[in-house]
Amino acid sequence: MTVQPFVSPDLIRQRFSKAMSDMYREEVPLYGALMELVEQTNREVLAAQPDIARQLDSTGEIERLDMERHGAIRVGTATELATLARLFAVMGMQPVGYYDLTPAGVPVHSTAFRAMHEAALQISPFRVFTSLLRLELIEDPELRAFAESVLNQRSIFTPTALRLIEQAESAGGLNEDEAAQFVLQALETFRWHHSATVTAAQYQTLSAQHRLIADVVAFKGPHINHLTPRTLDIDIVQAQMPLHGITPKAVIEGPPRRHCPILLRQTSFKALDEPIAFTDQSDTHGSHSARFGEIEQRGAALTPKGRALYDRLLNAARDELGDFPNEGNAARYNALMTQHFGEFPDSVDGIREQGLAYFRYLPTERGLAAGSLTSASLEDLLREGHVKAEPLVYEDFLPVSAAGIFQSNLGDAAQTHYGEHSNRQAFEQALGRATIDELGLYAETQRRSIEECAQVLGVKLF
Repeated sequence: MTVQPFVSPDLIRQRFSKAMSDMYREEVPLYGALMELVEQTNREVLAAQPDIARQLDSTGEIERLDMERHGAIRVGTATELATLARLFAVMGMQPVGYYDLTPAGVPVHSTAFRAMHEAALQISPFRVFTSLLRLELIEDPELRAFAESVLNQRSIFTPTALRLIEQAESAGGLNEDEAAQFVLQALETFRWHHSATVTAAQYQTLSAQHRLIADVVAFKGPHINHLTPRTLDIDIVQAQMPLHGITPKAVIEGPPRRHCPILLRQTSFKALDEPIAFTDQSDTHGSHSARFGEIEQRGAALTPKGRALYDRLLNAARDELGDFPNEGNAARYNALMTQHFGEFPDSVDGIREQGLAYFRYLPTERGLAAGSLTSASLEDLLREGHVKAEPLVYEDFLPVSAAGIFQSNLGDAAQTHYGEHSNRQAFEQALGRATIDELGLYAETQRRSIEECAQVLGVKLF
């Protein structure tokens, strides 16, 4: 009998990403319209701005643009989070970064499951922003105990999915048949269910505490609450959404529009109001809104120095605004962001020279034709045109932006102020492992690119 070889975790992730996109398109038709708008916008940007097309081509990002997306889910217990970590590991996805959303009034803390190496990201950049509900923030002890009881009674993974996770862990991977079955079974964890696990009155009590708490506790599983394609110009998409029957949120989250994009900009359309049946109802007389559409534009990954500058400018703009950005103050907020971010260099050279971002270094045709050089500095190679620098794309998330997206879809009434501090230790204990420092990953990618340049050009760097 022929033994089937293992399927690469990167390919399993790629297939799962496609399957989830197909499922979400069926469940949320507006997501399909959003995908078409993003694809159209990207084609127009590439045609009108050949410099962007050349940059994406030289870094290889052009090949992953159409399949680039991220999802977001919320779970309620440590067991659910730890098992999700095992499920994502089958697809080569590790927990990168820690995000505390409580300062923005959202009672969760989170990580992003994604691939870590640039070669794996090239095959599939799919990532899932995964949040754990902080039950300790439910003030009413009886309601907290009720929420824990409801969550402890559910199982969000199919028996076959659990068996295949164990199979991958014990055998070291999955063969073709097992991988195909795994994708189908894993998908069930993220599927939408029209039946709640609580009564209408219990749902209202949970929702009154915080609408996100109701979204996590009152259902059979952590339905995917949004799936996000990547655009090359989010401002065009934001302006075009109403023309396609899609109402965008008032403010684009993240940095203002720039010539040299940094980090992450995000917008979304309002959460859908969907019919659900509570346990004391025989039909779908209730409703729930949590699932929405989101779009993102990704820019350069910033160094600690660059991130400190970004955070300072963002906080200055928000402090001057004096409120959560919303429809009523959107114009003033955008003006304040543009004003404050005038301090942040807006050119690739300016950002690189000040050490504000991470870069991928690539040998040029001139460098390859120059023959072997004995020794040189990286700056010498750049100045002579033997090497070029392209910003590393930011693969992760921004806590303030994530909270802003959540809040815009939960409503103003959900803006709760929590006195609790960040609790990374508790999150990692629930996860069963430490989260990975995303800045270290970017630094390693940059280092590898420099070493590869030196090797290809036959030069010793000093």
